[in-house]
Amino acid sequence: MIYKQKLITLMTIFSFMSVGWGCIDGVEVELWGECYNIEETTELNLSTSGLTGEIPPEIGNLTNLTYLKLINNQLEGSIPSEISNLTNLYYLSFYNNQLSGEIPSEIGNLLNLETLDLFNNNLTGEIPSEIGNLTNLWDLNLGNNEFTGEIPSEIGNLTNLEFLWLYGNQLQGEIPPEIGNLTNLTLLYLSNNQLIGEIPSEIGNLTNLTSLSLNDNQLTGEIPPEIGNLLNLLYLNVNYNQITGEIPSEIGNLTNLQNLLLKHNQLTGVIPESICQFYSNLNTFNTEWLSNNQLCPPYPECLDEEDIGFQDTSECVEVCPDSLGDLNSDTFVDIFDIIIMVDCIVSDPGCEEICYDMNEDSLINIFDIIELVNIILDI
Repeated sequence: MIYKQKLITLMTIFSFMSVGWGCIDGVEVELWGECYNIEETTELNLSTSGLTGEIPPEIGNLTNLTYLKLINNQLEGSIPSEISNLTNLYYLSFYNNQLSGEIPSEIGNLLNLETLDLFNNNLTGEIPSEIGNLTNLWDLNLGNNEFTGEIPSEIGNLTNLEFLWLYGNQLQGEIPPEIGNLTNLTLLYLSNNQLIGEIPSEIGNLTNLTSLSLNDNQLTGEIPPEIGNLLNLLYLNVNYNQITGEIPSEIGNLTNLQNLLLKHNQLTGVIPESICQFYSNLNTFNTEWLSNNQLCPPYPECLDEEDIGFQDTSECVEVCPDSLGDLNSDTFVDIFDIIIMVDCIVSDPGCEEICYDMNEDSLINIFDIIELVNIILDI
């Protein structure tokens, strides 16, 4: 009798084994050939595991997950909407895969999420407005995808956000002024998109920013003077836009700047002397960081030719020094200015500097030297 019971038990076990050692329904979930206990699995890290194919919708059954990391694999297909069942998640990263399709709007159900990292995939469509529900987020990385439409204004709800990476997409429209609500931001990367319009003045509210990257867009208008409020800024890049107007003198407030990149815009006027307040801090490898604009001389003495690079000065009106006869702008009118005048007159093809016409007869000659000597003697 005992032998018969043991035999029945063994047969039951072998019967269970014969169905392919499958996962226990209602107790376990099979993902990529492995079984995971629904109750006990709270963290799942399958990074750099050679995973292929799509993310199984069954992943939504692991409702106790708090941490999900599937980075550096070859996952493809869309993000399953069942991900929204994982309401205990605080960390979600599918970084560096080949995922496509849109972010499901159901992502807005993950109210405990603190990190959402979908960097370097092939995701398309609009950034869902429901992302504004994730008010506990402090790190949002959607960079290097193919997102289009505009940056949703609801992003301004994410007031705990410290890192916002949206660069390397096809985002259009204007930078929403609601971005000024994100007063805890330290990094804001919006570069390499198709953003238009002006830099909103509300950007001056982001006083904790250390890095601001707006380069390689189609931004227009002027740099807002409120930029001078960002006293913690180390990195500012607005290269390759269509920004116009003058560089605001308030930029001189940014005394912690180490990288300033303004080239390939349509900036006009003179470069403010206040830029010299942080010039010595700038990294020397950022050569020609002002080049390809329409900035007019005289240029601040702290800058050299490599900083200034090529400038289209065809529309510039020559500005003479404040002190008549101070041709070298050293605040003195003396023998050195006479030497400069003489060099100008004897140079070939001749001197055409409007500031050198001391007697205002539209000619630069010996009579201007005499007038300059008279100015020196009068002083």
